Amino acid sequence: MRAALLSAFVLWAAVALYAVDGGTRQAGGGASPATSQKAAPFPGVLDEHPVIQYALRPVHDRVARLSESLAAGRVSLPKREDSGYLRAVLDALNVPVQSQLLIFSKTGVQGDVTGPDNPRALFFNESVVVGYIAGARYLEIASHDPEQGVVFYVVDQQAPTPAFSRGKSCLSCHVSASTLEVPGLIVRSNHMSADGTTVPQLGNVTVDHRTPLLERWGGWFVTGDYTPQPYGTQVHRGNLTGSGLSSWGPETTSNEVFIRWLDSKPEVRGYPSTDSDIASLLAFDHQSHAINLLTRLNWESRVAAADGRPDYTTGLLRELVDDTADYLLFVGEARPPARIVPRAGFAQAFAAGAPRDRAGRSLRDLDLDARLLRYPCSYMVYAAAFQSLAAGAREAVLQRMGSILSGQALGAKYAHLSPGDRRAVVEILRDTVRDLPPVFTRSTR
Repeated sequence: MRAALLSAFVLWAAVALYAVDGGTRQAGGGASPATSQKAAPFPGVLDEHPVIQYALRPVHDRVARLSESLAAGRVSLPKREDSGYLRAVLDALNVPVQSQLLIFSKTGVQGDVTGPDNPRALFFNESVVVGYIAGARYLEIASHDPEQGVVFYVVDQQAPTPAFSRGKSCLSCHVSASTLEVPGLIVRSNHMSADGTTVPQLGNVTVDHRTPLLERWGGWFVTGDYTPQPYGTQVHRGNLTGSGLSSWGPETTSNEVFIRWLDSKPEVRGYPSTDSDIASLLAFDHQSHAINLLTRLNWESRVAAADGRPDYTTGLLRELVDDTADYLLFVGEARPPARIVPRAGFAQAFAAGAPRDRAGRSLRDLDLDARLLRYPCSYMVYAAAFQSLAAGAREAVLQRMGSILSGQALGAKYAHLSPGDRRAVVEILRDTVRDLPPVFTRSTR
């Protein structure tokens, strides 16, 4: 892992709460999440539709509620000398510090103070992402509102008292094809140079749990324990910077910045640790796209209801339902690079408080050998993003999931769901999710 030089033609990756390479916003709902779609009848962009009005309607996400409590004096957020309001914000939003991810690309609104020696740390739970950069003016926060999608905030680290200010220009990047044309999270792969700047002319890839591991994490630090591959085989693109960038290669890559980071004692600058755990990265890749999918489905459902046509059996709504059900059941998931042993802190924090069935099983039980989760169904079914879907949309997704798990929906793409997997997932959902459709009472096969 610490070899100073490696040679390969690689795809470097970078992700940001505030990315610099977002796509152009499109009218009428934009591109389909899976296939070409007809544009929505509304002539403007989807977030300006009368039933959405993203910029105007009140929000009730976790940060908005915390801000109200802060203003009312019901809570306080003490400031630390090393990391400002970071720890207090994480505690107040129930975001585990053990979820830390580290991105060293110069993407984002504070890219001028970000780089391999001063990465952006991301901390997340199922609905909130908090970004911290040592010495930066602001904490960056993305918080999912069940109705309005991802809402962006900053906290001024220099202010004597904390306040959450809503971002005004984030949609220029955070509504794009990468977010399914709704305000969402961006996880994108780019070529990167040695100082952490991207080389956008060489292309990029939007990342989720289906993305091959060899195309992920090039702008990230990646830590954790996993079985090394044979000499000369590259497991992932983490910890590397490059020189001699071209569209045809070869390129020279080095993990010198990673070695420097491990030796830098970042705790003195407010970072909790040097960790950017590979298991945490896998979970973040999965749930970021899930949040975008659920937002798009919910918005299109509201638009359809306003037009008097909430039909989930045909057209765009049917495709969104099918895409969401498939994604929540990990269709097309890329295998981990090797057997992974997550850091105990992340694994414990990830599983803490998870709903469990009468046999003690949870959708947050990690596998990390053949796949992310022991039971191949997303824990995002418990998130407000799913539970607050329009009633017809939630029922339609659960109906589709039940049809897949019961064997009614056929196809090679469901081959990863063994009979044992199907039974286990159905039993867990029966015990932990309310108002399941009747298909879940039938036996699985």
